[in-house]
Amino acid sequence: MVAEETVVEKTSTHSKMKDYVMLLKLRLDFLVVLSALSGYLFVGGTYGPDLWFMILGGFLISGSSNAFNQIIERDLDKKMNRTANRPIPAGRMSVSEAIITASVCGIVGSALLFQINYFSGILGLLALGMYVLIYTPLKRVTPWAVFVGAFPGAIPPMLGVIAVTGTFEGEAGFIAGMLFFIQFIWQFPHFWAIAWVLDDDYAKAGFSLLPSKSRKSSRSAMHILVYTLFMVPVSLLPWVVDFAGDTTLVIGTIASAWFFVKAYQLYLNLDDKSARGLMFASFIYLPIIQFLYVFDKL
Repeated sequence: MVAEETVVEKTSTHSKMKDYVMLLKLRLDFLVVLSALSGYLFVGGTYGPDLWFMILGGFLISGSSNAFNQIIERDLDKKMNRTANRPIPAGRMSVSEAIITASVCGIVGSALLFQINYFSGILGLLALGMYVLIYTPLKRVTPWAVFVGAFPGAIPPMLGVIAVTGTFEGEAGFIAGMLFFIQFIWQFPHFWAIAWVLDDDYAKAGFSLLPSKSRKSSRSAMHILVYTLFMVPVSLLPWVVDFAGDTTLVIGTIASAWFFVKAYQLYLNLDDKSARGLMFASFIYLPIIQFLYVFDKL
């Protein structure tokens, strides 16, 4: 009898941990922190307390944003196959528990970033506020939500730079803005590829996030193609301004051309398989480009 109770308790604990992972979207948080780390290393950040404050603070801020998003959209999540099993719509977690979790993560994450410097803390709060208060409610109103969401989504590499420099002045501000811009542009083909794959599911909740009213069409695919093509010169900006060497020119061009080919396949085929290929390519492409800059900086 005691053994049975132990098994049940372990299973329950395991399930609760899985629910927190789903609520905070820890795998997505990892990609966010990876982007921040690339900016941190690009400007010469070293191992020390500030690095851990940034990593832990970034994880918690990102997790808080995801959790608040699920709290706000809990009734919509019930309507979509992809999200119906999330802990709140599935009834495994109460709204109050989720609010407490999201709030604690947001407060602690912000406090950790403020330990680095003032601007790092502000950037964390800005990313959280824009994602939760502007992007999330705007998703049901207009496809322009993608444009709005690209702003908080591009903050991580900027945060990494500011965590080291502590200022937006001079060269530090230019580098922060440059890395922000690169990730900002990347988000359009990345998110539209996701929106294409999930369009039918999104429609159940009233979301229409593809760039054209015709949804899965050649017009939407053309928008995706143009932004992916734009990534070719944009990805080479650090080389253009002499912050990276010729390796960035070569590998960056090859990686961007590969990314463009994936978008071109979607334009030709207009199918979910091609959109899924572009989506996974976008996950691979960004860290390759960002850490290429780190290893090739002059």
